[in-house]
Amino acid sequence: MKKFLLIVWLGLSQASWAQPSYYSSQEAELAIAGGTLKGTLFTPHDVNRPAVVLIIAGSGPTDRDGNSPLLAGKNNSLLQLADSLAARGIASLRYDKRGVAKSQIKGFKEEQMLFTDGVSDAQGWVQWLREKGFRKIYIAGHSEGSLVGLIAAQSEKIKGFISIAGVGRPIDLVLREQLAAGAGPDSLKLLANRYLDTLMSGQRIAKPNPLLFSLFRPSVQPYMISWLRYDPQQLIRSLALPVLIMQGTNDMQVKETDAELLARAKPDAKLVIIENMNHVLKEVKSSARAYNMASYSNPGLPVMPQLVNAIDQFVKGKLN
Repeated sequence: MKKFLLIVWLGLSQASWAQPSYYSSQEAELAIAGGTLKGTLFTPHDVNRPAVVLIIAGSGPTDRDGNSPLLAGKNNSLLQLADSLAARGIASLRYDKRGVAKSQIKGFKEEQMLFTDGVSDAQGWVQWLREKGFRKIYIAGHSEGSLVGLIAAQSEKIKGFISIAGVGRPIDLVLREQLAAGAGPDSLKLLANRYLDTLMSGQRIAKPNPLLFSLFRPSVQPYMISWLRYDPQQLIRSLALPVLIMQGTNDMQVKETDAELLARAKPDAKLVIIENMNHVLKEVKSSARAYNMASYSNPGLPVMPQLVNAIDQFVKGKLN
């Protein structure tokens, strides 16, 4: 395992975004059962057969640009990442997950969604890129998208895998940790742990406690059952591909220990810890939660250049 603390400044600024002249933008469509997924392909100009990075967004209704309707304003983190990669001569494809933004599915219902659907969609986009003539394909998953990409990478012929703020433990351990640290009586936390045990056994909870309904509502249980069975350390250990693991030190949602667990499971992976980067890939120097959260709705704050530099060097085989 090799660990790097990157401090190179690229001098990129994206306070306001408009398509620059150094790449072309193409709307992309992927047909799936019941509908069509929508995405955006950035292709740099004057680059013969560029490498391409498939960017997979994180959990919830996060769209192709890294924005969520659950948060006020936009951060445009994934849009900025794609733009910055294009400036380095690297193509990218990012997309709205099924049921999110423009990827609406006819008759879509939450209870029909499985975690494996997201994996199938990612695999479909890899095939789409291959049909478009791309041969040097990389998968980069952010947050929950890291696990989606990690599973998809098991069967796809790609050049490398990039985990950005990906959890390094089975999700039930993460949820149990969050529940233990949260507010509420111990009796409710014990009940939540029993619910997790039930889901992990493949069984459903008929009438979850109203105080735990948001996490264990019946409509989301099929998704959770299909999600809980994956161990990211086992998955990354089995990859016979170059791997880059990236994590920020000011991430409120995923910790450095998760990245270190992934790196220990894959000793030949490149581990990059970026000082002051938070979960939406922005620089946050204060430890105050309010200050950190403000960046989630600040499109004028660029993604950290150290992130772009590491991906650029990894894709070009220059990250030592």
